Amino acid sequence: MIVLGIESSCDETAAAIVNDQRQILGECVLTQLEHKPFGGVVPEIAARAHLDHIEDILAETFKKARLQPQDIDAVAAASGPGLIGGVTVGVMAAKSLALALGKPFIAINHLEGHALTARLTCNVSYPYLLLLVSGGHCQILIVKNVGDFERLGTTIDDAAGEAFDKVAKMLGLGYPGGPMIEKAATLGNDSRFVLPRPLQNSGDCNLSFSGLKTAVRKIIESYAPDNNIEHAILPKQTVADICASFQKAVADSLIYKLQKALVCYRQKYPEGQNLVVAGGVAANTYLRARLQTLAATEGLIFSAPPVRLCTDNGVMIAWAGMERALRGMFDSLDFKPRPRWPLDTNAPKAAGAGGIKA
Repeated sequence: MIVLGIESSCDETAAAIVNDQRQILGECVLTQLEHKPFGGVVPEIAARAHLDHIEDILAETFKKARLQPQDIDAVAAASGPGLIGGVTVGVMAAKSLALALGKPFIAINHLEGHALTARLTCNVSYPYLLLLVSGGHCQILIVKNVGDFERLGTTIDDAAGEAFDKVAKMLGLGYPGGPMIEKAATLGNDSRFVLPRPLQNSGDCNLSFSGLKTAVRKIIESYAPDNNIEHAILPKQTVADICASFQKAVADSLIYKLQKALVCYRQKYPEGQNLVVAGGVAANTYLRARLQTLAATEGLIFSAPPVRLCTDNGVMIAWAGMERALRGMFDSLDFKPRPRWPLDTNAPKAAGAGGIKA
């Protein structure tokens, strides 16, 4: 079976084609640069850019795969959550192809795309414990099967990636913030600044990064003669030290809550043996190393997609589409894009024979 996937939920216009042998036949990603002057994604600009580029992205994907549109067996599209204008562009493109080719359409929860990528790249077995960290989402989940997720914890305010972007903006490092902070942190002292680890005593697996972000802001303001962050004068080493201290605080918070989640995971699934990280922040090499150490200490197998497949891409949508297609889980062409779509309500709609073994 061959599935085409389309991703357009934020600022990447992407498409990919995969088969049921876990092979990526062709892929193409265009990251929008129009948002850099604004320090963040502007929804209206993003939607227009998706509309301008989607046709070329699809053509290039088929060219790389050396396939014709009629060669695919199904069309999948990220159908939420995300910026509704961009999501609509991708969904309409997918529906148009499905209708013209007489192929099934599959609506993919963008977060499920991230969640299942390790199944493609690392052949991870269900059930596994997942840390999903991105610019808009931060969750700890048990992935039981396709469309079957149990959320153990989530952020009650900012997502980890959002906090990275906002701190980078305060420091004048540019956008996207995650890679900028990681780069600066390599030259910094992560013990120089004492930063909070929010919700350490909450007794649950929930996360919070708003207070951490505010603590960083106060440090930056202390370097301004009038406590105005815009007037702060920061030595280069101080910027590096702030980045390193902030990055460590984020990782510490995630590790601490994961340790709590592991207790629940093992109680419910003693046979479970995989710890997986996914999402844009999973590209952070410092965090990956910390998670690798945690997994080794706990006797788990650590898995993470290749860095290039951590950020939004068409491959993850195509693969999630493949997992659903092989189970006969298709959607009607009247499916409406969703700006909000909690992952743990993404229940299976149909059960088909066969499929990829867990």
